[in-house]
Amino acid sequence: MRITRILAAMLVSCFVLCTGTSGLRAATCEDTVAGHMVGEALLAAHFVALAEKAGMTPSEINAILKTVSEKSAIQEFWITDSAGRAYLTNTGIDFTFSPDSAKQPQASAFWPLIDGSKDIVIQGAHKREIDGKIFKYVGVAGVDKARIVQVGVDAENLCK
Repeated sequence: MRITRILAAMLVSCFVLCTGTSGLRAATCEDTVAGHMVGEALLAAHFVALAEKAGMTPSEINAILKTVSEKSAIQEFWITDSAGRAYLTNTGIDFTFSPDSAKQPQASAFWPLIDGSKDIVIQGAHKREIDGKIFKYVGVAGVDKARIVQVGVDAENLCK
């Protein structure tokens, strides 16, 4: 449990750093935020691997993700199994990533994290399939198994 607390504290600290970029140009700001988001996704990937290894349940992990999102700049976590189903998330939304870009123009870009062809995917602010809102997403490959570990921020909250 101590490792979980340490990782949660690291996540919160990293997330807080994202909020201090308001004076930069939009493109530079989004690039800066993306760099922070990669760190956040990597920390989340390590947290989930350790939490599952320690025997935490998905509901326990989701509760921590929810707490972190409520206290930080990151609004969403989407962490999948090897089939692309997001079973760890703070959103409560049932979602499965597809490799089919015709079916999921936005979300399919993260499938290479599962198939092993990419380690990191940084997506510019983009309309998402589930509700048409503009979000910025960054994802990393799982550190313990094939999966997507994605963090997201509503475009309205970028670079304020």
